[in-house]
Amino acid sequence: HLQAPLFLVFLAIYTASVVGNVCVIVIIRINPQLHTPVYFFLSHLSFRDFCFSSVTTPKLLEILVVDIRTISYMGCMMQFFFSCTFVIMEMFILGVMAYDLFVAVCSPLLYTVAMSPKLCTLLVDATYTWGGFCSLTLTCSLLELCFCSSNIINHFGCAYSAIISASCSDTYFNVMLSFIISTFSEACGLLIILFSYLFIVVMIIKMPFAGGLRKPFSTCASHLTTVTVLHGTFLLLYTVPGSTRSSLFIKIATVFYTVVIPMLNPLIYSLRNNDVKVLKILLMYHSQNVRGSKTSF
Repeated sequence: HLQAPLFLVFLAIYTASVVGNVCVIVIIRINPQLHTPVYFFLSHLSFRDFCFSSVTTPKLLEILVVDIRTISYMGCMMQFFFSCTFVIMEMFILGVMAYDLFVAVCSPLLYTVAMSPKLCTLLVDATYTWGGFCSLTLTCSLLELCFCSSNIINHFGCAYSAIISASCSDTYFNVMLSFIISTFSEACGLLIILFSYLFIVVMIIKMPFAGGLRKPFSTCASHLTTVTVLHGTFLLLYTVPGSTRSSLFIKIATVFYTVVIPMLNPLIYSLRNNDVKVLKILLMYHSQNVRGSKTSF
């Protein structure tokens, strides 16, 4: 009885996520004033959110309206590969954005030199490469498993733990491999963010006047909100003892970071960013003038 309401809720969230992230990408590309490193990274974060939500949410919407809920073996592996790639990418993109904020706050005079277009492209390419490499490694480990006892996955998507639970093979190597890759990626992403903000806080404290506090904190607030929401969800999901975690809790937490977070990111950044607000006003003003000119003919 909840399938129809859930379908409408998730469809609305997915639509808002797609529209919001596409708008962020388009706004950044068409406005030359936004062709800076921080918006370059933000456009890739929006691209990641658009792709990540499009990997899992359409299948979730499908299984809410059909009676036979199936997915092909290769389709399941492909879904896991891309979702894993985009999850690891976001961890490091947020770390790169934290480093960009560190350079902007602590070395504003050298910012354009330190964050050159070549370096920005290299950092983004590194996040794509590392995410794809880790995801490919985990996917190849899953392809070696045998599924002889059951073909039922107790999840709405092809999560790593759900696939392993359905296998009849020895999964010790897979569990350890997943633990090493996920722990390393999470630790590296968080350490980059923590050290960047540690230097930012030290620099802000050393400012001789209180008026200088407003702009750095305003600049960092959007990024910190995104980091808190994403990593807080991951830590809540994976640090709760296994005995107290129910399958429903895991599914709800997974829905939150696969469906809801991609919608929140463009809202968090656009609502707190004056440049994007001004551009929105100009676009609305331009569209009104165009409509007015059409009606006058």
